[in-house]
Amino acid sequence: MSKRAAAGAGLVLAAMLLAAAPAAAEVQVRYAAPERFTDAENRFASGQPLRVTLAELTRILVDLGQARLRPDERLDITVLDIDLAGFDRPGFASPTGVRVVTDATPPRIRLAYALRRGGRIVAQGEDTVTDINFLLTSNPRFSTGGLYYERQLLRDWFAKRFPRGAERG
Repeated sequence: MSKRAAAGAGLVLAAMLLAAAPAAAEVQVRYAAPERFTDAENRFASGQPLRVTLAELTRILVDLGQARLRPDERLDITVLDIDLAGFDRPGFASPTGVRVVTDATPPRIRLAYALRRGGRIVAQGEDTVTDINFLLTSNPRFSTGGLYYERQLLRDWFAKRFPRGAERG
């Protein structure tokens, strides 16, 4: 087989594999008035700014949705409010900021969602996602990226709200 024929066969094989791979579910994330969120950024000029928090939260929601939902489903999420775990500690200016996390400062995310299958809404609602026991159920030492506690909180919400496969219609 010539180099040209081998390259052509490789392209055809790659195209077939891409066509055979299941499409991922579509997840759209919007934020309603993020500048008015309870606590989504460090307000003492240290730590991550609002745009970084929103980008990370978007990535978490999209990743969780694509892992949990069917390929023919679309999930629209509107984040209405964010209150990150802990609170900012003023007076400590560092590149990462200082956030004090205690069992009295759980994360809380209020969101509205609509799940569509075949263009038809099959589930929708508004939830306030929080867990007073968040320090017992998540361990940031074994996590990568930011928003450790919020990621675990949303992972649990997705598992409860959108069970996999045969567990839901």
